[in-house]
Amino acid sequence: MPGTLYVVATPIGNLDDLAPRARRVLSEVALIACEDTRHTAKLLARFGIDNRMLSCHKFNERERLEPILTALRAGHDVALVSDGGTPGVSDPGALLVGAVHDAGLRVSPIPGPSAVVAVLAVAGFEGTRFVFEGFLPHRVGERRRRLRELRDETRTIVAFETPHRIAAALRDIGDVFGRERALALGRELTKQHETVLRGTATEVASALTRQPLRGEIVLAIAGATGRPTPTEDDRAVERVRAAWSAALAEAGGDRREALRRAARALGLKRAELRRYLDELGE
Repeated sequence: MPGTLYVVATPIGNLDDLAPRARRVLSEVALIACEDTRHTAKLLARFGIDNRMLSCHKFNERERLEPILTALRAGHDVALVSDGGTPGVSDPGALLVGAVHDAGLRVSPIPGPSAVVAVLAVAGFEGTRFVFEGFLPHRVGERRRRLRELRDETRTIVAFETPHRIAAALRDIGDVFGRERALALGRELTKQHETVLRGTATEVASALTRQPLRGEIVLAIAGATGRPTPTEDDRAVERVRAAWSAALAEAGGDRREALRRAARALGLKRAELRRYLDELGE
């Protein structure tokens, strides 16, 4: 009989959150495919598990397919883990799981800790329907463009962010979603220095300035309710689009000349306006 690929959820912080079934599977499989062998080695050592590991991360996942498939076809069970949470959810793993399915072999989940579910549980927002965005775009223009696409979303929005980008991300959320939109932020969830903050983007950003910005961050943003009140960002977008449309018409479609005219009308530098237009997809 061929083996089974077990997709094992591992702790997002507190190692004691590893489920008993996950411990058993990790100790019994022939091979553990892991995002970082050094990270997983610490988890295994915590529970006295001594098992063979094979790195399988976003840079080498494709080349790991064949040896793992070979092991499965030979009847050996394999466990797939990431550094924390569930493989394939903003972590490597989807490519391998898809290949195992395509090969007609069995895939079985071993559920467990999830940063997405954890932040929904402590946010106090509607959790029946939500949308998961993974990591927000790291470039400012792309991030603001994506936030504009999400502004009228009525479901709770869950997203990951990094410590060095969270201040800018909160500023953009406040600008695009409005200053009254509530959100919850979880930092270092389940760890010793766990922090859960709830309030507007401005309030949460202010609270973060009083503590060190380290560790993984997950956001839950309340969904839109009713007709959204126009924000300063909306008004700025309208001004830029109106000025750009008028300048294009005056310049007879000459984009270079239109850029010069619109920048002068708006009191912006041409490079600044060009970045703004790129952000708006104009």
